[in-house]
Amino acid sequence: QVQLVESGGGLVQAGGSLRLSCAASGTIFSINTMGWYRQAPGKTRELVATITSGDSTNYADSVKGRFTISRDNAKNTVYLQMISLRPEDTAVYYCYAGAVRTKYSAAYSTHWGQGTQVTVSS
Repeated sequence: QVQLVESGGGLVQAGGSLRLSCAASGTIFSINTMGWYRQAPGKTRELVATITSGDSTNYADSVKGRFTISRDNAKNTVYLQMISLRPEDTAVYYCYAGAVRTKYSAAYSTHWGQGTQVTVSS
């Protein structure tokens, strides 16, 4: 049983900053990849950033240089520091955990958070 809970979303003016957090809970043994996706109204869900257990990162071109992803493996928590926010960053941001192993199973699973709203005004 794994749950992901996001926090930190809100309303901010263009050029402002926000920090998102996502904590994974449950009988977790390991999480290979954690990340963030986002979905704007009328758009498909797109990758924002990912980070592996070895701290290898990947960013969408649209956020590169403005967003920073990090994780605390001991807390099973991933963060997204967002600066220089633009109106086009407005979306629901979803936390992702991939290749998750629980303490009592050898199987791998994928999990998603409920989403947190980020709104950037002009």
